[in-house]
Amino acid sequence: MEKTWRWFGPNDKITLDMLRQIGVEGIVTALHHIPNGEVWSEEEVNKMKNFIEDHGLRWSVVESLPVSESIKYGGEDRDDLIEKYKESLRNLGKAGVKTICYNFMPVLDWARTDLEYPNPDGTSNLYFNRAEFAYFDIHILKRDGAEKDYDPETLRRMREDVAPLMDKDAEKRLVENIIVKTQGFVNGNISEDDLEPVNKFRSLLELYSGIDADQLRANMAYFLNAIMPVCDEYGIDMCVHPDDPPMPILGLPRIVTCDADIKAFLDAVPNPHNGLTFCAGSLSAGAHNDVVELARKYASRTHFVHARICKVQPNGDFKESSHLDPRLIEVVKIFEKEHPGVAMRVDHAPLMLGDDKMGYNAGYSFHGRMLALGMVSGIMATVNN
Repeated sequence: MEKTWRWFGPNDKITLDMLRQIGVEGIVTALHHIPNGEVWSEEEVNKMKNFIEDHGLRWSVVESLPVSESIKYGGEDRDDLIEKYKESLRNLGKAGVKTICYNFMPVLDWARTDLEYPNPDGTSNLYFNRAEFAYFDIHILKRDGAEKDYDPETLRRMREDVAPLMDKDAEKRLVENIIVKTQGFVNGNISEDDLEPVNKFRSLLELYSGIDADQLRANMAYFLNAIMPVCDEYGIDMCVHPDDPPMPILGLPRIVTCDADIKAFLDAVPNPHNGLTFCAGSLSAGAHNDVVELARKYASRTHFVHARICKVQPNGDFKESSHLDPRLIEVVKIFEKEHPGVAMRVDHAPLMLGDDKMGYNAGYSFHGRMLALGMVSGIMATVNN
């Protein structure tokens, strides 16, 4: 597999020269300065491509060319937005950038409640505490009917373990972790400049009133069918990222959560350019998923791999696990054998060796990812020997 790295552009504190020194071959990035829904011009695409190539690397994957919310919920302007999306795809195709990772998650991209959960060895990881998330949903967001979406044990934990510790500062941290810090740096709907992120978030949720999973699937198929002619013309592979976590949250439907969901969207648009970003971490955050079996089943329709893995607790909480987790070793072995040319990047590594003081984007440390890349590179070398 091609060893790639998610890089956030020329202002990233992690430089391309640093990445070349640690064995990175390809870059995963996006034009983050262009607002959602606007066209990525040929000039801007080539500027980024040339910048990367001038540093001895290549632009392997776009992550992400964001799908506007109106396309997802089927707003009146979706056809216009799809036309702009197609124009961006054409400009990427002309430049030879032909793997596009995107997601079809309504409103919220990936969700965590703690961005620096301490480990016994002094490092820290991302963490999802289901009871804390319930507190956010019920007591901060105050979503109508939220309590019915949580099991009795989660509600008990929320009342007895979480609520007594919640003051204004703790609530602010929870808001930042769930809807600001994990979202804004990837062209998210909410940025750190928003003064009232919760109110803005509520207004975004309202856009999906009446949209269930079947309607969201239909909207995804509509979008994919519209862009496939451009993908055919330029040889562009679209690869959807699984929902993270892989379950309905905040009353929103999620449609890339499991084997049945993956099969459904691949069958709905059988064009081979319609494929999957195999994120072992997102899929393994659901105890219902066997990530090794899913990797084996969908290797041929995978256009991009995220190498990470999660460990789920009996109560539904989950945290990022080691990149030497036996399940991830098996996943890497499968793709190295079945799809050796596919782009792969390590993901959501721990904070370590001073990473916590560098202000890196949540989940995207330097030393932690460098260690993870070394681990995965070792697995790949072993498979090939």
